[in-house]
Amino acid sequence: MLSNTHPYDALMEITARPKTVFVQGKGSWLWDDDGKRYLDFIQGWAVTSLGHAPPAVAQALAEQANRLITPSPAYYNDVALKLAKALVDQSCFDQVFFANSGAEANEGAIKLARKYGSLHKGGAFEIITFEGGFHGRTLATMSASGKKAFEPLFEPKVPGFPKARLNDIGSVEALISDKTVAVMLEPIQGEAGVWPATDAFLKELRALTQQYGLLLIVDEIQTGMGRTGKLFAYEHAEITPDIMTLGKGIGGGVPLAALLATEQASCFEHGDQGGTFNGNPLMCAAGLAVLGEIGKPSFLKSVTDAGLYLESELQRISARHGLGEVRGRGLLLALDLKLPIAMSIVAQAFEAGLLLNAPRPDSLRFMPALNVTRAEIDEMIGPLDAILTKAGVARRVA
Repeated sequence: MLSNTHPYDALMEITARPKTVFVQGKGSWLWDDDGKRYLDFIQGWAVTSLGHAPPAVAQALAEQANRLITPSPAYYNDVALKLAKALVDQSCFDQVFFANSGAEANEGAIKLARKYGSLHKGGAFEIITFEGGFHGRTLATMSASGKKAFEPLFEPKVPGFPKARLNDIGSVEALISDKTVAVMLEPIQGEAGVWPATDAFLKELRALTQQYGLLLIVDEIQTGMGRTGKLFAYEHAEITPDIMTLGKGIGGGVPLAALLATEQASCFEHGDQGGTFNGNPLMCAAGLAVLGEIGKPSFLKSVTDAGLYLESELQRISARHGLGEVRGRGLLLALDLKLPIAMSIVAQAFEAGLLLNAPRPDSLRFMPALNVTRAEIDEMIGPLDAILTKAGVARRVA
C-alpha cells in the first residue's frame, strides 16, 4: 500500500495532467486552488455547452435532487418522458434510450444495428465506419473507431467494422457486402483534427444506404445540441438518418447521453438493453434545462454568429503567421498549424491562463461554450497571437 503520497497519486494515471487543481467555474472561466483564472476554450471537450455552472442547469439539478433522484430504470419517471418527447419533437427520430456517456450511447447504437441485422437482414452485422473516426473507449467503440493509436490496444478487437475514407463515397460502396447492416460516422471528426463530412457526401451516403437497405448512424456526441449552429449537425445536409447518438453537451456538464432511432430501426426486445442509472430524472432534468436554453429564440443564430466571428479571427491570425486552414463549423473549429508545435502552444497557453486543445500534433481545436461572447473570443485570440509570435512561427504580412 502506498503511503505518504500526494492526493494526485490516488487517481489512476491515464493521461498527462498539469498539477493545477480546479475548484470553481463560471461561464467561460475556471479558477484553480491558487485563485488563478483561466479562459476555457475546451469546456470539457464540448461538454459544458452553456459554460461552467450555468444557473439553469444548477437550479434544475437542485430542484430535482429535492424531488426525486431515481426510481430505477424499471419504472417510468416524468422527467425522462419529458426529455425524450422534446428530443423526438425536435428531430427526425421516434424513440429515445438514455445513457450515461457517449461511448455507452454508441455501444447501444452498434447493438441496435446488429439486432436489426439479425431480424431484417439475414444476420448482417458489419458496420462500415471511417478512418480517423472516434466513437468511444469501450472495446466495441474502440473497434469502430479509426484512430491509429487504438490499433495495437486491447487485442483482439471486436470484429465487424471495415473502414472507409471520409468524403469518398466510392470507398464506402466498395465495402458493402451481404454482411453489411449499417454505416456509422461523425458529421465532423473531432479527435482526428476537426474534419467535416461535406453536406454533399452526407447526401450521397444517405442515398447509398437507402439503395442497399442499410441503416445510417450519425454519431453526434460532439456535434449535437447546437454545437454547429443547428440543433443537430445532420440538419445542415437536410438528410434523415436512422439512428443518432448524443452525449457531451446534452447534459451541460453532467453524465447524460442518448440513443435516438426511427420507429423502423427501434427493434430492441426486453432484456436487450438497459443500465442502472439510465434515464434517471436527476440527469434528465439537466438535459431539459440545456435543451430549454438552446431552444430559446435566436440562441442557435448566436452560435452561428459567434462561430463565424471565431473563424474569421482564426483565419486572420493564420494569415498573419503563415499557418494553414481553419476547419469545422459553428463553435467546433480547428486551426492547422502546419508544424508539430500544437502541444507546445497548448502548454504556453495554459501558463498564460488559456485552455486550448491539440487533437493532433499540428492542430489546435476550439470548443468554447455555446454562449461565448465576442469579448471572450478576443481575449483568447490576443494571447494565442502573442504565443505564436513568441514561438517564432510568425510571418508578418504587410
